[in-house]
Amino acid sequence: MTLLVNDARAFAREALAGFSAAHADLVRPVYGGVVRASATPAGHTAVVLGGGSGHYPAFAGWVGPGLAHGAACGEVFASPSASQVASVARAAENGGGVIFGFGNYAGDVLHFGQAAERLRAEGVDARVLTVTDDIASHPDPAQRRGIAGDLTVFKILCAAAEKGLGVDEVERIGRKANAATHTLGIAFDGCTLPGSGSPLFTVASGRMALGLGIHGEPGLAEAELASADEIADRLLDGVLDDAVMKGMAGTLGRGGASARGTAPAQDDGPAGHHDRPPGEAGPSAASRPGVRRAAVLLNGLGATKYEELFVVYRRIAERLADAGIEAVAPEVGEHVTSLDMAGLSLTLTFLDDELDGLWRAPALAPAFRRGTLAPRPHRTDDLTAPRAPEVAPGSAASRRAAARIARGLHTVRDTVAAHEEHLGALDAVGGDGDHGIGMRRGADAAVEAADKALTAGAGARTLLVRAGEAWSDGAGGTSGALWDAALTAAGAVVGDEAPVTYEQLVRAVREAVDAVVRLGGARPGDKTLVDAAAPFADRIAHDGWTEAAAAATRAADDTARIPARKGRARTHGDRTLGTPDPGAVSFALIVTALAPGPEEDIPDE
Repeated sequence: MTLLVNDARAFAREALAGFSAAHADLVRPVYGGVVRASATPAGHTAVVLGGGSGHYPAFAGWVGPGLAHGAACGEVFASPSASQVASVARAAENGGGVIFGFGNYAGDVLHFGQAAERLRAEGVDARVLTVTDDIASHPDPAQRRGIAGDLTVFKILCAAAEKGLGVDEVERIGRKANAATHTLGIAFDGCTLPGSGSPLFTVASGRMALGLGIHGEPGLAEAELASADEIADRLLDGVLDDAVMKGMAGTLGRGGASARGTAPAQDDGPAGHHDRPPGEAGPSAASRPGVRRAAVLLNGLGATKYEELFVVYRRIAERLADAGIEAVAPEVGEHVTSLDMAGLSLTLTFLDDELDGLWRAPALAPAFRRGTLAPRPHRTDDLTAPRAPEVAPGSAASRRAAARIARGLHTVRDTVAAHEEHLGALDAVGGDGDHGIGMRRGADAAVEAADKALTAGAGARTLLVRAGEAWSDGAGGTSGALWDAALTAAGAVVGDEAPVTYEQLVRAVREAVDAVVRLGGARPGDKTLVDAAAPFADRIAHDGWTEAAAAATRAADDTARIPARKGRARTHGDRTLGTPDPGAVSFALIVTALAPGPEEDIPDE
């Protein structure tokens, strides 16, 4: 359990402030995260990593010479917002372009992608590199999660940038490293979010969960708890089996990269997996020729400590040596954690001469130090938080509409707070359990921003845009970005000058839902927020708000009967059957709480 907490809502922010104070010689705080204390050399490619908090040393602990130029840090287990990512990138980039590195999670893909688009519009060459090393999470390598392999991929990527290579070459090397990286994990017990009294999931006594995710996602299969050597064998055989399937064993050891293939077998995973879970007894990949060198990482998830890891690594080192595989600069310890989760993972990144040199290259970061680097002068420029532009006053009619919208956002906030625990429990079935707290953070921030905008004389559009940006910043994750998109799209319809009619409200709802579909890519039937939002938008024009809200509630309930096809829960497929989608449920709760006001509160002026 996470015990040292003041306010759960401030945990990530306070942790980052303490980290920055403890490592002021290496990092500087900026809005959204941290950057190196020394400036990026002019013309060098900057690498900005990031993701949710709760995984330290990932990601802030990897900022420094030889490693990343910056890290964007979201709330616990929630992606940083696009504005936070862009802020860190602007502070880190110095004329050579920027590469964003992050694990393959829906919220991160969404927010880092949005940030890259914003930077490109500003004339910055921005690239995106997702890590997809978790062999248990999906049969298609492109769909896999990013877990402890983040370290090996990012170390190689950042070393290439440190050499002064151009952005094209740095990106190529990063993708090559990702294609050569394979990770398998095992969990013995779940993690607990700050402020929560119970873990996101549990593993029965005497059992272990295979294929864990770093956000506490349930394992894809379970087995009896094994000995340290048996666990070492299971992890190593699973990782090497995956490498052999992809042809890595016969190519990278001799200097070339290879194409990605299919995932290892699992008995309780997504459709399309084979019958054998990763690492279960079978033909030993370690007896197969071809692999010669590999960066090796044995990673603790938070509660499994160093002596235990060393016992496991003893066996892994023996097995690798017997197979003729050189373990290059192995790392054993906590590198990508999951708060207080009990468990471990094994990562192998197969090396050729190019990747080998970059993996061994020196680095100086708060949580990763290798070799020596000459001291660098600290930057002296202003890194204070960005200021929002002044509010242009709206018309009197639009300000009246803005006041009604602000009252509605207060209702949204109260509704989310009342159902926070329930929404978190729904999300824990197929996700990481943070939907309730994320929605609360987002709604709290939106209300604060709306009230400030209202005081400054904002019209309806400006108030909605400010509320959307604040929701995204406060919530992070996928839902934060989608609610931002929805409120911004609605604002574009109502404007800051004309009165807001019910007809405009109906059109604003339609535009908001369309924006969510465009950005998130989900359709009705995918088990997402869209399953409730689409029927609401379809019914509101002819049936009114109350009936449309009832249709949204029925649709949200109906998601319990379909498997997840989009979002983080997609990797759990049928496991989510019987549980409604938390995004759809929260949407239905919100529009129900707002009924019947819109027909009466917004006259047809």
